[in-house]
Amino acid sequence: MVGAVRIPRARRFATARTDGDRQVELWERHNAESLIALACTPPAARSFAAVEVNLQLERAHLARVRGTRHVVERSAGLVEAKPTDAIAVYVTIMGEAVFEQDGQRFVLGPGQLLACDADRPFRRGFGHGLDELAMKVPRSALTGLDTVRTPVVVDVGPGENQHGRALARLVARAVRRDCPVPADEQAVLELVSVLAGGGHVGLPVAHRAAARGFIEENITDPALSAADVAAGTGISERHLSRLFAAAGTSVPRHILSRRLDMAYSMLTTATGPRTSDVAARCGFTSVAYFSQTFRKRFGVTAGEVRRREIA
Repeated sequence: MVGAVRIPRARRFATARTDGDRQVELWERHNAESLIALACTPPAARSFAAVEVNLQLERAHLARVRGTRHVVERSAGLVEAKPTDAIAVYVTIMGEAVFEQDGQRFVLGPGQLLACDADRPFRRGFGHGLDELAMKVPRSALTGLDTVRTPVVVDVGPGENQHGRALARLVARAVRRDCPVPADEQAVLELVSVLAGGGHVGLPVAHRAAARGFIEENITDPALSAADVAAGTGISERHLSRLFAAAGTSVPRHILSRRLDMAYSMLTTATGPRTSDVAARCGFTSVAYFSQTFRKRFGVTAGEVRRREIA
């Protein structure tokens, strides 16, 4: 039976598909229901256009947001009326984002990440439009963290913050409309814990988060091994093994699980590769082993999943 493992799919909302006189109202309603309630104010006498791709995981919510020039505000009244009990994370892809909270002001450019408490009033402005990744993570799902007392800003470009870069790449791939890579939610939660914690989260979580991020970066490499992950993370292989055992798995099992999730996503995407190509593209060197493990995981063959998608 298919469904032993549920792989969430993203959904898209665009103001272009709504009544022109109600675009801002419907945009605010969509964000309140799907992400975080905000009051949106576009420039006077200018039309407002925005697109949001939303992916709801078991606990975290991921999104890619694009929009024309506007300002959003989460006032004290809005926080009281629609609390989130969550941490918000934003990664600027293009443009410039101004963030204000508790008297502090940050100007973020492409390749910068900001984490903040979503239940403390804030204001954001996008003078040249908006293109960013957004995340909402319940406080209860984070490790060793109950709030972000002051906004955290890190650079996530090449050679910059390792955890921030891993999180940005993981989320960007998950919210793609064309053949997305399913999100490793535990990696999202651990990476956000490390980033929002500002160095106060324990080393085991930081090391495991870095290891999960390294695996995501190299998942299609058929030679990827625990030794590679340990070296890429800067810890011993024995310590790495203990970290994953504490999470109820092992490095090889985790890698296999992620590859199978990726394969399932490819097979259920209309523009994805043919079944015969999926195994190789997901890092499997043996088609027979891929077929065996896929059926064991999902209860059907890869071919059956693909045929059902294109039927």
